[in-house]
Amino acid sequence: MDNCDEDIKYLKLLSKEYSTIAKAATEIINLEAILNLPKGTEHFLADIHGEYEPFVHILKNGSGAIKVKIEEVFGNSLMDCEKKSLATLVYYPEQKLEKVLKEETDMKSWYKINLYRLIELCRKVSSKYTRSKVRKALPKDFSYIIEELLHEDADDNDKHGYYDKIINTIIEIDRSKEFIIALSNLIQRLVIDRLHIIGDIYDRGPRPDIIVDTLIDYHSVDIQWGNHDILWMGAASGNTACIANVLRIAARYSNLDVIEDIYGISLLPLANFALKYYKNDSCSEFMPKSIDNNNYETELISKMHKAITIIQFKLEYEIIIRRPEFKMNHRLLLDKINYTNGTIDLNGVTYELSDKEFPTINSTKPFKLTSEEKKLIDKLQILFINSDKLQKHIAFIFNKGSIYLAYNSNLLFHGCIPLNKDKTFKSITLDGKEYKGKKLLDKFESLAREGYFNNRGSLEKLYGMDIMWYLWTGECSSLFGKEDMATFERYFIKDKATHVEKKNSYYDFRDCEEMCNLIFNEFGLNQSESRIINGHVPVKSKLGENPIKCNGKLIVIDGGFSKAYRNQTGLAGYTLIYNSYGLQLISHQPFKSIEDTFKKEIDRVSSMEIVEKLDRKKVGDTDVGKELKNQIKDLKLLLRAYRKGLINEKR
Repeated sequence: MDNCDEDIKYLKLLSKEYSTIAKAATEIINLEAILNLPKGTEHFLADIHGEYEPFVHILKNGSGAIKVKIEEVFGNSLMDCEKKSLATLVYYPEQKLEKVLKEETDMKSWYKINLYRLIELCRKVSSKYTRSKVRKALPKDFSYIIEELLHEDADDNDKHGYYDKIINTIIEIDRSKEFIIALSNLIQRLVIDRLHIIGDIYDRGPRPDIIVDTLIDYHSVDIQWGNHDILWMGAASGNTACIANVLRIAARYSNLDVIEDIYGISLLPLANFALKYYKNDSCSEFMPKSIDNNNYETELISKMHKAITIIQFKLEYEIIIRRPEFKMNHRLLLDKINYTNGTIDLNGVTYELSDKEFPTINSTKPFKLTSEEKKLIDKLQILFINSDKLQKHIAFIFNKGSIYLAYNSNLLFHGCIPLNKDKTFKSITLDGKEYKGKKLLDKFESLAREGYFNNRGSLEKLYGMDIMWYLWTGECSSLFGKEDMATFERYFIKDKATHVEKKNSYYDFRDCEEMCNLIFNEFGLNQSESRIINGHVPVKSKLGENPIKCNGKLIVIDGGFSKAYRNQTGLAGYTLIYNSYGLQLISHQPFKSIEDTFKKEIDRVSSMEIVEKLDRKKVGDTDVGKELKNQIKDLKLLLRAYRKGLINEKR
């Protein structure tokens, strides 16, 4: 160690936390020991799309890991029905206890048996962590008692009575229910050390808000933004084109109640507008995907759906004209319509429109908002900006999220790294400078943050908001990953050939090792041990498509979590698990219901495939391990400074 002023200044700051040789030495010993523990278990999920029930269940059962731990601990000592009952108790302790209290005649014996079983299971799942880490996870009300029980020595006869007395006292003072709930929640928490959400929390499914609330309370999580997430992020920022898209998709999937009831954004102005201008229009092409038994409500949603779709096209025109660098003029289609004949000319071909009613479009100025459309979108913008719950959720997604994450040799991003057909990185000019590869994704993220956090009315905020819309639909977006979004064609042209959205060349090369290595080099990752983990494009497993590509270097984990995609995938989602022994891909079958799980003890059916088996990984082999090694290095420098008299101990 040299004696430069900066080094000494840093070590003096460090000495405030470790004020003596003894304290610094003890911390070095602790950190060195942690490096040799097994690495924590990471879970990867993607494309949840508002399907909160299966999502919450996966967190509760650890993607099947809790069932495995029960088998490891109890083996043949419990019958299958007892194992199922114990698993259900861990997943849904409150509901299970409510059921047991109605049916069980000897609750004292039931409590005693299940308390011992839960303690044994908790001891198993906590064994790979330090006492300090487990202590931090303990519920406050029972922290001392649980810690004592977890570290019981089964061979210590002197203490056996002590532990028995703890259990009996818990039962006698009527705290068994609360203690069981605390133990079950602790087991759930310890099974997953870190959770990675690889995009698309929002849209399609019924309750994305429950998913976000769950993540806000989760102990360790990161989010890689998906194209549907960035759309909501743009809407919360105030981008009117993003707001229109959010409303259109919510109407399409009959999820407007999420916006109105959960986020408190009144849709009455949109409903009134739609009824005024589309009163006599059947809006048959705009019927929601989920048909409600209430015919009036379905008809109203279809009218709202069409109204906001037309407004969306007009709002997108404003961005496309404002940002020529986006190169999206070819997506301006309202001026290609022959309003007299009800046809449209696209790429030299004339198509008949399936819907020819355009009561709010002036054929000479088709992209101009009417005064009422302008008033409507201004109202909606204010409502989105002022929704406290929406702003809380989006601020969290910005805080815990990013466009990509390199973590423990895995590169996580939702969609793609935009490529040209010759396997070179696709570029776009932003702020007058060309970007591609990693620098492009970094720039996108920086601009998106400016679009949300900058002062309203600033040019920087406007540009950032426009970038969020571009990330939803633009050709060079790593989140979208396609050349065009054929929204107009899907609504107004029956020829399905016009509906095709051509994917970026990245998807042509997903089985190409050269492409994977190119990306690893771009992001500074080791080719021999790194993997790309994606979502976004559903894996058609029922047609034989394999989610594991390029000899395991690329793994796609969009397995149809959303009901809208299950016909394509034949599954109901994947979980990728990375534990100390390697990688496992869990395939999930459709989840029946939470009620079925705790009443009938029907768990979600899942199957496991080993992706990669590794020599057992330790904390020292991870990114956390790298940080700990740096801390050890600094502490050793502090020790030397103490011993050389460069810094005085503070006893």
